[in-house]
Amino acid sequence: MASNGSSTKPHHPLIVSFGEMLIDFVPTVSGVSLAEAPGFLKAPGGAPANVAIAVQRLGGRSAFVGKLGDDEFGHMLAGILKENGVNGDGICFDEGARTALAFVTLKADGEREFMFYRNPSADMLLTPDELNLDLIRSAKVFHYGSISLIVEPCRSAHLKAMEVAKEAGALLSYDPNLRLPLWPSPEEARKQILSIWDKAEVIKVSDNELEFLTGSHKIDDEAAMSLWHPNLKLLLVTLGDKGCNYYTKHFHGTVGAFPVKAVDTTGAGDSFVGALLTKLVDDQSVLEDEAKLKEILRYSCACGAITTTKKGAIPALPSVAEVHTFLDAQH
Repeated sequence: MASNGSSTKPHHPLIVSFGEMLIDFVPTVSGVSLAEAPGFLKAPGGAPANVAIAVQRLGGRSAFVGKLGDDEFGHMLAGILKENGVNGDGICFDEGARTALAFVTLKADGEREFMFYRNPSADMLLTPDELNLDLIRSAKVFHYGSISLIVEPCRSAHLKAMEVAKEAGALLSYDPNLRLPLWPSPEEARKQILSIWDKAEVIKVSDNELEFLTGSHKIDDEAAMSLWHPNLKLLLVTLGDKGCNYYTKHFHGTVGAFPVKAVDTTGAGDSFVGALLTKLVDDQSVLEDEAKLKEILRYSCACGAITTTKKGAIPALPSVAEVHTFLDAQH
């Protein structure tokens, strides 16, 4: 049965993405506040789900683990994962809670503001007992964010999933994906995001997240290295339209960005992470080889750049062919 995506690409190791999937309501007009928006388009989103779809689009094999509402929106989101070839064996539905919603305004520069409806939403109610442990154990890479750490029981489910994946030998990948409006306070956000920091082997933070976590206003090597820990194999600091900085045990440097006209930055980081993990899952030795790593990061930056040129996250995630066309045009 190829419909769940599990048997279509058996030769690729599995990347399992854990966390939230929700619907973003994006104004039909950019550059206005939520109150001024004349109407909204529904766009499926949620960083871990975006990453799972990005992986499939780029020729990898992914699964999503999380909880949706047993409602029209929840089934619509599960359908979108399936259509994109993502294995949905880790999805469960909550009969009592709704699928999460977020209203997102795009400011004139393509940056975003959020207003969330989760009180509580289904994704927050995932329990450790509901986890598909066999699926998690089959992951070669286990990827997650920090939104699933905000409240119980989801937090316990997150910690259990991480532990099971690690015991089974998965590489742990973490993109905190800071959404301050969802946390009780900035202090709590910082504390919880850092509570699982030293478990992850690959971490991606944005320049804003680096500032938030370190309390330093400098985006430099010193600030980044203050977040280093012994289990870490790769730390990435994405710099928006300036590319990204990378740090490994043996070397560090910068990969430049691609100049594009950004329409909507939603999903750019998830596209970047999906591209990186799709390459890493096949060959972790690139973490020891700077030239190879730079090539992969260039590819990942291209994926992020392409994603900003279209509205919405999932519709904008590129295919392998699009990335190659884009990179060829850069020469």
